[in-house]
Order: sequence, then structure tokens, then C-alpha cells
Amino acid sequence: MSATKHPRALAQAYLVYRRSLGFQLNYDEKALLNFVEFADHWKHRGPLTVELAVRWAKLPEDASGCYQARRLAVVRGFARYCAVFDPKTQVPPRGLVGSVYRRGKPYIYSPKQIEELVHAATKLGPKGSLRPRTYTTLLGLLACTGLRISEAMNLRWQDVDLEQGVLQIRQTKFRKSRLVPLHPSVVGPLRLYVRCRRTQGLGGCSANFFIGSTGRPLAYSTVSATFRGICRRLGWHDCPGQHGPRIHDLRHTFAVRCLLGWYEQGVNVAHAVAALSTYLGHGKVTDTYWYLTSTSELMAMAARGFERFAATDQEGGSDESQ
Repeated sequence: MSATKHPRALAQAYLVYRRSLGFQLNYDEKALLNFVEFADHWKHRGPLTVELAVRWAKLPEDASGCYQARRLAVVRGFARYCAVFDPKTQVPPRGLVGSVYRRGKPYIYSPKQIEELVHAATKLGPKGSLRPRTYTTLLGLLACTGLRISEAMNLRWQDVDLEQGVLQIRQTKFRKSRLVPLHPSVVGPLRLYVRCRRTQGLGGCSANFFIGSTGRPLAYSTVSATFRGICRRLGWHDCPGQHGPRIHDLRHTFAVRCLLGWYEQGVNVAHAVAALSTYLGHGKVTDTYWYLTSTSELMAMAARGFERFAATDQEGGSDESQ
């Protein structure tokens, strides 16, 4: 793949370079090193080729197109890096085996459903433990801030300033940190959670803000299983053409509700979306648009906005014709 470097050494150098730009590459590293082993197994010599990349990307043959496209995307990035050292390197075209991202329709919670979700968390057992208070506060925080679940779970004591009403989110996606202002209605439940922790003697057992009943940091698998259990008890199931509720859909819902509120208030949404992008910790505004999903309420507002535009345009045309 390069006349001067062994493929594995070149792959390691590429990973170091990408990480210096802020990428974590947990999946990419495993996939890329697997690709290098594949090339060695087939005794590939010389520059990287599209044929080799596609042959590896399509393994296993019964894998989904999205999975195969993601594998090819890893090699494509590596090939572009290799081309700097060897111009004979073939870079696989984008979309050669399909699209990496296939956006499913997210589940947008209604305000009533969010209330039901938070209320159901208060019924969790064991009775008298910290667990129901932990999940009630965690789910409420996600719904009110649009945080990623990993960001909420990784909060430390020093990251939660309840005097100023601000969270400090440290080194998350793309190693970005940011401050997240809290609505006053959110601060009260967070204070209550702190008091409950201390009442149960769990105030200083962990640096993590959210903990389980044993005092240990929450595990994502545990949080996810608990969330699914709550949804089952509420009778929430998959709808035709749509997956069932996920924790991450609270983030989608937050973005949609912000947009809806701005339309109702007459805010310039084109400008406000940039602020929402910063609040959510996105690297680009286009990442924020990924979270914006059409709902009946948003479509109705868009229709009314177009009606006003059409009426104004028609009036202007009438003036010109006179």
C-alpha cells in the first residue's frame, strides 16, 4: 500500500493522524487493522486497489448494505491518506456499495408521553432505594436539555453547578467541551437528587453525579434495559415504519420542540438553529438538521407560513398590475 512503509505501520500512522484531529476511531481502528490482516492473508502487494477494498468491505456476504458501506468508508479514508505517499493508490468512490447513513424515522415523544415516562420511573424498585430518583432525574434531564445519554452518565460532581444553573460537558464527541445552561425548572429536581444521595449516605461514594443504588456509576447497558422495561410497562411498542422509543429519541424530541417553540414565537429559525447546534454540541449545523423531523405540528406551521407568503406575494403582484 506504500513503497516505503509496511501496511500496518501506515495504518497506525493514519490512526495517530486522525486522532490528532479529534476523532476517537474506536470502530475504525478495529476495522482498519482487520483490513490490513485481510490484505496480508491474500498476499496483496503494491498500492491499495478498489477491488481489494470492496472485496473486504462485502464481508460477511450476508451483512447489511449499511454495514458494508461503513466498512468501505473506513478504507476510503485510509486510501486517501495512502495516496499522499503513493499516487498509484486507488481511492474507492463514495457510495460505491451504498450509503453509510440510513436515517430511520425517530420516535418523537409528546409532552404527555414525557410526563408518563418520568412518572413511571418513580415507580421503579426497590422501594426506598435511590434507583427511582436516579432514573426520574436522569430521564427528565435528557428530555429538558437534549443531552446525549453518554454525556449525562459521565457528568461529575464538579460539572454540575446548581448555583449558576449550568452543566459543563467535557470532551464528548469530537473531543468538544461546552457549557449547557439549565432552565430554572430543571435545577430543582437536580437539587432534590443531590439531597436524596446524601440522605442515603451515597453523597461521596463516587465522583459521578448519577449513580446506581450500590453507589457505582451507571452502565449504559443497565440504563438501556431499565428504559426498555419502562416502555414495556407503558405499553409503548414499535409502530409501522418506525422503531419503538429509544433513549436517544429524547434528543430528537428536544430539537423538534425547540423548533416548534421558535415558530410559535415568531423567532427567525434560520438564525436560531445555529444556537441550537452549539447547545447540542454538534460540530456543524448540518448535524443538527439530522435531528429535525417533520411532525404534524411543524407541517401545519410550515403550511400557514407558506399561505402568508403566498398571500403577500399575490398582493404585491396586484399592486404591480394596477
